[in-house]
Amino acid sequence: MHLTKVKAFLDAHEAKYVVISHSKAYTAQGIAAISHISGRELAKTVIVKLDGDLAMAVLPASYQVDLESLRRATGVRQAGLASEHEFKQHFADCETGAMPPFGNLYGIPVYVDFTLTVDREIAFNAGSHYELIKLAYEDFARLVKPEVLEFSSARVAHVTL
Repeated sequence: MHLTKVKAFLDAHEAKYVVISHSKAYTAQGIAAISHISGRELAKTVIVKLDGDLAMAVLPASYQVDLESLRRATGVRQAGLASEHEFKQHFADCETGAMPPFGNLYGIPVYVDFTLTVDREIAFNAGSHYELIKLAYEDFARLVKPEVLEFSSARVAHVTL
C-alpha cells in the first residue's frame, strides 16, 4: 500500500529503481545501518515550516537540518520544524516519519541539501518504516525538481524520522 503512489509515479516516468525491504526501523541512522547504506547516501525527509508553510528539507541521514541556514537560503523570515500534528494529514498514505522526498506528489516544495547531489544514487523511505527505494540522484532530480541549497551540518542527526 505505501509504495503504490511513489512506484506508480516512478513507473509512469520510466525511472529505474530498487525496492529494499528491511526490518522495522524509525531513525534514519538506524535504517542506514540495517540496510547497509551509507548515512550520506540515505536521504531523510524533514518536514519544516517556512513562514508558516510546509516544505520538505531532504538531507543525508547522518546530517541535521540547520534551520538558520535554511531560513537564509530560502529568504524566509521564519524557519522551524513542523509538528506531526501540522503535517500528518498531508501524508495519509504514509506512516508518520516515513514520507518519501516527493513533495511534488503532495503539493509541498522540496529543498535538497547540496551534499546529496554528490552521490550517484540516493535511497529514501518509501512511505513505511520497513521499505526503501533506491534510484539514481539524476532521476530523482529530474522527477522532483527540488531546489538545491546548503542547509545541513555534518553531525549525527537529532531530528528523527
